[in-house]
Amino acid sequence: MSRPALQIIRDEHAAVSAVLRSLLQMIECVPDDEPERFFDVMRAMLFYIDEFPERHHHPKESDLLFPKVARTAPQLMPVIRRLEDDHLQGEARVRELQHLLLAWELLGDSRREAFQKAVRGYVEFYLSHMRTEETEIIPLAIKTLSDADWAELDAAFLQHQDPLVTGSHDPVYDRLFTRIVMKTPAPIGVGPSF
Repeated sequence: MSRPALQIIRDEHAAVSAVLRSLLQMIECVPDDEPERFFDVMRAMLFYIDEFPERHHHPKESDLLFPKVARTAPQLMPVIRRLEDDHLQGEARVRELQHLLLAWELLGDSRREAFQKAVRGYVEFYLSHMRTEETEIIPLAIKTLSDADWAELDAAFLQHQDPLVTGSHDPVYDRLFTRIVMKTPAPIGVGPSF
């Protein structure tokens, strides 16, 4: 049976992974030739992470998916607690990255290394978080949740999907996604390399 919520979770994880991997590639670039474009793209990618995964994706997992899995697979409570803690830390970690990026942009290269180190740590943290959801939570959700549980999850996840994943037109976010896609080098965008 098709489970739209599962596909949405996986697709949104893939989109975030692509942005995270692009961040890793970009921190190795030297923004000397086009610093305005470089910092603009970095800010847009960090804003995307704050706007979609933190404000839309994680709440659906925390408020719906995790409680349902905890009810049907209580042995996963330690994993769920750790994932919930990750969700609670996520917004503060993104804001710290935004601050460190601004420090690098405004105060110069003496702040670059701190930003690079923080990005590497954040990417490792986030990829590990998604891997745990996909290898520990989702398999048990598939085995233990009822059709009624899935109907509720499907409805919630279908309600607000990431436009970067769906390619849907959302005028509110058009500028953000145009900026990311048109100015960022592959794999996330079609812009020229830095």
